[in-house]
Amino acid sequence: MTSLDPDRLLPTDPRSRAIARALFETVETLPIISPHGHCDPNWFADDMRFPDPASLFVVPDHYVFRMLVSQGIPHADLGVARRDGGRVETDPRMIWRRFATHFHLFRGTPSSMWLTHAFEHVFGVEEVLSEQTADAIYDHIETRLADPAYRPRALFDQFQIACLATTDGALDDLSAHGRIRESAWSGRIIPTYRPDTIIDPETPDFVANLQTLAEITDEDTTTWDGYLAAHRKRRAYFKSMGATASDHGHPKATTANFPIAETKALFAKALLGECNAVEADLFRGQMLTEMARMSLDDGLVLQLHAGSHRNHSAPVLAMHGRDAGFDIPTRTDYVLSLQPMLDAVGMEPNLTIILFTLDETAYSRELAPLAGAYPALKLGPPWWFHDSYEGIQRFRRATTETCGFYNTVGFNDDTRAFCSIPARHDVSRRVDCAYLADLVATGRLAENDAFELAHDLTLTLPQQAYNL
Repeated sequence: MTSLDPDRLLPTDPRSRAIARALFETVETLPIISPHGHCDPNWFADDMRFPDPASLFVVPDHYVFRMLVSQGIPHADLGVARRDGGRVETDPRMIWRRFATHFHLFRGTPSSMWLTHAFEHVFGVEEVLSEQTADAIYDHIETRLADPAYRPRALFDQFQIACLATTDGALDDLSAHGRIRESAWSGRIIPTYRPDTIIDPETPDFVANLQTLAEITDEDTTTWDGYLAAHRKRRAYFKSMGATASDHGHPKATTANFPIAETKALFAKALLGECNAVEADLFRGQMLTEMARMSLDDGLVLQLHAGSHRNHSAPVLAMHGRDAGFDIPTRTDYVLSLQPMLDAVGMEPNLTIILFTLDETAYSRELAPLAGAYPALKLGPPWWFHDSYEGIQRFRRATTETCGFYNTVGFNDDTRAFCSIPARHDVSRRVDCAYLADLVATGRLAENDAFELAHDLTLTLPQQAYNL
């Protein structure tokens, strides 16, 4: 029988554990704020049952299938679609059996804790997943999924999610969000403006995307002024549908603030598809500064997710496309890269720019000092490969002494795996309480301040940072 340790992730020292346990008890059942993630809004618009256990836990979760692929199990055997329409496994029970047979591979990883939490606390699974228990657990979860209590809206309410933000392309019509708003359901699902496909000249079909942007905004996107006006219209539309933030996934943290003549010349090259790699990076950087200026006008929070080398494996990209588990962290400069944007808007107290990184070496050297100086900057929580016990601990230890807690924004789960949301927030709350307990036990923080901080890290900071 599986049973998660009630004191998991809390300190082992008895005094610190007692403090951490008391702190955690005050935040354990607080509502979840999920201000950045990748859940599909159609789940909540249509409120249809999830198809099967494999489609819920394996096929869409790159944390899961990348580990299995690393041990020689082909993507196709895990149901990951091929770009050429070639054969992949379509039997969800077979996919589940492969997953279960290799579940031991996740020992000691965050995925193991997230999955076990979801199995036990969401679905009431009482056995450890293995080759021997695969079919019984599959049938158990399948039975639960057929129950209306396990449809997306019901689970959203069960998870006590106060707000969940999706990530939506700038050209998306947001029809799913419209259906949610028109329904009688009270769950708060909001979009996030993600304009990468109309900002990055290296995006496939970039020029065609700008034509589509022109058609839906009635602006001439072949001119610089028309292009910016089209962005403003899309941002206004997203905001009318509840958005409070934009999100930008760039390979580097490059920003730029060129004179208008140079900017227009760079835009002209982008329109012709003639930007080299350096020029494409500079255009993305110029657009980050433009987006920050627009945020001063419309109030949208700007999130920058930098430092991922996307689609590292060319054969996997060719066969399975993007988001197939082969995005790899890379070194990222922030001090010099962000300076042009910060010279333009960094001292604005009414602007919020949230920085995320996959380069942990930048925490104490660059990011914490920047956020500890510029009013516009806040540090996002550990992201992707680092939203874990060790990753959150490293983040707090590397940044707190320089920028404090109140230049950070709490936690967000950044997940496509809906049922992992409670588990991820549980981990974050436990690790933060463990860190606060250590500060109290070593005389660096008053105990009453620790209780206030535990609440702020869980609710107040994300609510304030994202204007929720």
